Amino acid sequence: MNPSEKPNLLLPHGGYRKLRSYKVAEVVYDATVVFCRRFHADDRRMTDQMVQAARSGVRNISEGSGMAATSRKTELKLTNVARASLSDELLRDYESFLRQRGLRVWPKDSREARTMRARLAQDYAPDLPAARPGVVQLTGLFGLSEFVEKAEPELAANAMLCAVNQAAYLLKRQIQSQGREFLEKGGFTEKLYRTRKRTLSDRSDGSDGKPECPNCGKPMVLRTARKGTKAGQPFWGCSGFPDCKGTQPANS
Repeated sequence: MNPSEKPNLLLPHGGYRKLRSYKVAEVVYDATVVFCRRFHADDRRMTDQMVQAARSGVRNISEGSGMAATSRKTELKLTNVARASLSDELLRDYESFLRQRGLRVWPKDSREARTMRARLAQDYAPDLPAARPGVVQLTGLFGLSEFVEKAEPELAANAMLCAVNQAAYLLKRQIQSQGREFLEKGGFTEKLYRTRKRTLSDRSDGSDGKPECPNCGKPMVLRTARKGTKAGQPFWGCSGFPDCKGTQPANS
């Protein structure tokens, strides 16, 4: 490390507004406010519960993204809170709305649900046919609030179910990705250790000839590849294997 360079101790973080999960969750939040204003105007408790569950889905994504700077574990935890708020709370409230009014909950493989999911997968659905007089048309994800404000109760609630399900699915995938990254690269503590080791001692010419693991900073061990295209060739592997799978070529 160049002594004049200041190490960046923080892990990559932020950028949550670009996440598809955040975009869908934010639309769900806005549309839930519209839905409750229309259908639960006289039920303050239900309105508060549904709006808070929707808000939790959005805010925990953004808070988790910020906390990723110093804690991957907290990021994982908050992302899962967002998922649970949507799939274990808000989703059930929309199902109850339909069931208690004798309206259909569309099966996920029904034609209506598939069509709705496809429409919500696009921010703005292009080339839509002209709607028949009196028919409310969903124009894409960003048109969900307007659709919910005007559509029949069964259509509005099922559209919300599809949107909530999409957000929860995206968050589940996001959690899986965050978990893999944490296992492979570690978190803030591991990066702090690696940075401190490099700052205290530049071991590029190492007294024992062993480099440090680029992932966790532990000494590396010279190993020989047993299979694959590089079978028989030497490489450096982390001494912390299997907890750390850091490697680098033997000639590094």
